[in-house]
Amino acid sequence: MNRILIKKYHLPNLIMLLLSVCILSFPVQAQQTSPTEVDICIYGGTAAGVIAAYTARKMGKTVLLIEPGKNLGGMSSGGLGYTDIGNKYAVTGLARDFYRRIGQHYGKFEQWTFEPHVAENLFKDYVKRAGYQVVYENRLFAVKKEGIVIKEITLENSVNPSAATNRTIRAKIFMDCTYEGDLMAKAGVSYTVGREANSQYNETFNGVQLMKGHQFPDGIDPYIVPGKPESGLVWGVSNQPLLPAGSGDKKVQAYNFRICLTNNKDNLEPITQPENYDPKKYELVLRLMEKTPWKSLQSGFIWSLMPNGKTDINNRNGFSTDMIGMNWDYPEADYATRAKIWKEHVAYTKGLLYFVGHDPRVPEHIRTEMLSWGYPKDEYTDNGNWTHQLYVREARRMVGELVMTQHHCQGKEVVTDGIGMAAYTMDSHNCDRIVVDGMVKNEGNVEEGGFGPYPISYRAIVPKSIECTNLLVPVCLSATHIAYGSIRMEPVFMVLGQSAAVAASLAIDQKQTLQKVDIQKVQQILKANPLSDGSTPEILVDNEAKANVKLTGNWKTENKGGYGPTFFTDDSKGTAGKSIQFAPAVNQAGSYAAYLYFPKLATASSTTQVKVFDGKNIKTLSFSKDDVQVVGQTSGEWVFLGNYTLPKGNKAYVEVSNQGADGVVVADAVLFVPVEQNSGNKSK
Repeated sequence: MNRILIKKYHLPNLIMLLLSVCILSFPVQAQQTSPTEVDICIYGGTAAGVIAAYTARKMGKTVLLIEPGKNLGGMSSGGLGYTDIGNKYAVTGLARDFYRRIGQHYGKFEQWTFEPHVAENLFKDYVKRAGYQVVYENRLFAVKKEGIVIKEITLENSVNPSAATNRTIRAKIFMDCTYEGDLMAKAGVSYTVGREANSQYNETFNGVQLMKGHQFPDGIDPYIVPGKPESGLVWGVSNQPLLPAGSGDKKVQAYNFRICLTNNKDNLEPITQPENYDPKKYELVLRLMEKTPWKSLQSGFIWSLMPNGKTDINNRNGFSTDMIGMNWDYPEADYATRAKIWKEHVAYTKGLLYFVGHDPRVPEHIRTEMLSWGYPKDEYTDNGNWTHQLYVREARRMVGELVMTQHHCQGKEVVTDGIGMAAYTMDSHNCDRIVVDGMVKNEGNVEEGGFGPYPISYRAIVPKSIECTNLLVPVCLSATHIAYGSIRMEPVFMVLGQSAAVAASLAIDQKQTLQKVDIQKVQQILKANPLSDGSTPEILVDNEAKANVKLTGNWKTENKGGYGPTFFTDDSKGTAGKSIQFAPAVNQAGSYAAYLYFPKLATASSTTQVKVFDGKNIKTLSFSKDDVQVVGQTSGEWVFLGNYTLPKGNKAYVEVSNQGADGVVVADAVLFVPVEQNSGNKSK
């Protein structure tokens, strides 16, 4: 089946206006109050929405953030504490600031694993420090356009739609920061749902894909009575045929919940049998265990540990937390249908946890391990200790001024109007569970990487100019299914949210449409004021900054596993005098905390010799590879070199040498953080 592309054809302004009046003039169920007027209205209190609103307010704009639920942060506060990074080089500005603040909370320089409530409290702090208003528990009801300009939106109460609380918001710029793209859709902007055929953009990893990742082993019977098709299919197996590889369709990669549990007995609510519990839903777990016995819970779940005895649990292997094939209707569904799908996912997930811990057919050692875990009493206290956010990995995707594709991910096409970077693998969870050659197989999983950070085009977050000129879409941005699988990470959404807010502010100041904003000016602002507060920017000297890096001797260039696109290594074990100097271009003299990035290598030298010259004195340091404590999805960590007073100019440097090395010496990047930003931080 071909992908679904919802096209909104451009009409003359008069016809568009008439259509807007006809389509959007639904009878409002309650009296409206006087319209609220702001410069920028942001719909969706996801991490992107919070950061976008913070940025816009810091740039002097009046801002309103609307959150249909009662919690801020989306997935970043909804259980996804094991951050999908790809490459930390791609995480810039306020997104980087967020993970630095997470680090401060846990007594480190920066941290990428965290508890849900810690993240949500930080998002609330961004709201408090910027001083903007958040409207909770209000969702989109209608959009009013005049030609290609959104004039206002109408909200309804999310909890009680019939309540007399409908309100109208007028703004110069609107921004859709939801995972679903509802504002984008109601604004008449082109979008797509599902997977494009490979042939559409000359890709290779889009469309139907039957791969080995998160797959069933051969021999798992799909029928209720094994060997008897007439008995029907086991729950969770669809009757969809396997289409040719690369075919397009409307199927959506699976959703799940990123589950926060705890094994702290003093903070634990037992996992009890949920409503509508049906053990028949988990028959495939038993068949999978019989074929490939579980050694531990890690055999069936990605059981990542978070601070203070908590978890971020994700899908693993053939049958796990992903509710494959049960979410296809979600992107285009009305609110009631979405709520139903959401509840089905809750029941399925809680039922799976209960089944693994209590069903006597599950091996005793697995049941015993599961029973040591429970829901944390101090998380999601306003939602029965269960997350407020379903992991909507992909819903609608805009078809904007430019469509990001596999070619952009792999560096075969490079945009010049980049307003953020992505670096994660092209990642899609399975989209369907079907019968192939009489066996159960999952279809749709893709995990293809091997490329470095790449820029995301500004044109991918703005609609076509003939459709809407005052809307930004940094989350449901313009990308193919497989490219979106690389871009769709929480740090990237935060980066794009900040960039979108800068562009919106410039459009207002210059009285321009969003499509005509000077992207070079946006890039300059992001570089000069990355925290949106006027503070002195930190100074990064990456190994690729040739003007600031001086090599002595021959060093090998590696392109996988470092900070940024490449890093340098030397395996001569000190037999030849080799060194690399990283010299920062200091625009503002002052006190800086210096850090050296160490990619984690098994073959690394047991010690690395480092010299720091602050313009007057040289300090010699020696670091053990054991000092590199990598936590989370990252290939290395920053190691603290100390605080230094640096003069203006490029006199100072950090030097890495192979002196005394007994293994591979690594030289990657050096960071200088103004001490006022770094107070209380140390690398641990």
